Amino acid sequence: MTATSHIQEIASRKLLDRNAVYEAFFGREAARLARACQQMAQRFHDGGRLLALGRGPYATDAQHVSVEFVHPVIVGKRALPALDLSALGDAMVEVLVRSEDIVMGFGPPEGDPLITQQLHRARRAGAMVFALPGTRGDYAVECFSQDPFLHQEMMEMLYHTLWETVHVFLEHGELDSDAGGASFLYPFLDSDGPWDHGVLEDVAASMLMKVAEDADLRERVAENSAGAIVHSASAIARSVNQGGKLLLFGNGGSATDANDWALDCIDPPNGLRPIPAISLSSEPAVLTALANDVGVEVVFLRQLLAHARPGDVAVAISTSGGSRNLLTTLEEARRRGLTTIALLGYDGGEILRRSLADHAIVVPSDYIPRIQEVQASVYHVIRELVEVASHA
Repeated sequence: MTATSHIQEIASRKLLDRNAVYEAFFGREAARLARACQQMAQRFHDGGRLLALGRGPYATDAQHVSVEFVHPVIVGKRALPALDLSALGDAMVEVLVRSEDIVMGFGPPEGDPLITQQLHRARRAGAMVFALPGTRGDYAVECFSQDPFLHQEMMEMLYHTLWETVHVFLEHGELDSDAGGASFLYPFLDSDGPWDHGVLEDVAASMLMKVAEDADLRERVAENSAGAIVHSASAIARSVNQGGKLLLFGNGGSATDANDWALDCIDPPNGLRPIPAISLSSEPAVLTALANDVGVEVVFLRQLLAHARPGDVAVAISTSGGSRNLLTTLEEARRRGLTTIALLGYDGGEILRRSLADHAIVVPSDYIPRIQEVQASVYHVIRELVEVASHA
């Protein structure tokens, strides 16, 4: 077995080993999550908001859950009020939290004492509290994996499930037995009446179906893209060893993934060495200035022009593979001779068709939450394999 094929086997195994962990976690938690979603829906119906908190890489989870609720990916879903309070922490919790709100706190597997303290304040104010992880809250889940990457991926799957299911409960409550635009997610709701125990069981079962869909996608990525994952890690290792850095970018939920990947590079867990990385999605003032004064198509391009140096690696994260601001940035990266990597969904979109990425990893799905969940597994595996590739 060659060194490359050995590392490909490691990449495949890392992806596939995740599936049993996640299936066990959601097998245990699905029924509780269904009840928590019902309670969230009632709070949104009563005027409550989702307020999210986290520090370091877990602040990107607060960003991600906020954007999912405010800007739903399913056409026709309502925008639900959500805010990321991570930047100001204690002051924001003290001043903004109301009794009808939902407060969600993210942290590492061992927990974060400051986030726990903030959640305690929110609970005293009457808010519904999600401790992710934690031992005290309306929904509290203790650590299920000591690996920070697996833990964070489980939490992303969890809050995507919350978002999907809250919409189902809201629509069912307003339309009696009609699940509306969410019927393709939970088709059994069209024939059911009140939210009795049987319906909650069906919702929990549907959550497990989503976990199984993720598992199937990881298997397909392991089979079809292990080589691209290894080549991506090797390209990053070469760049870093020669003084280069990563430039990461994406829109919406993919922007939060770019932010998370950059933090995993700069301040990594698991004993990994820090490597230089910049997320071009991380500075709202820069993004809004460029979007307002020039156009949304250049929000990453202009930053690439400012920051890129020979030997750098440009990394685009996209579910569609067709966002114009990603295409223009990858085109410029190619002109400058940078290595280009893309994490994509659907069929890879224009980025794949136009061969704008030297290394492209496609999650073959047309549903954004599932794409993003598996993309998180992919970039965490790449991050770990950079260490292996550096010594290969």
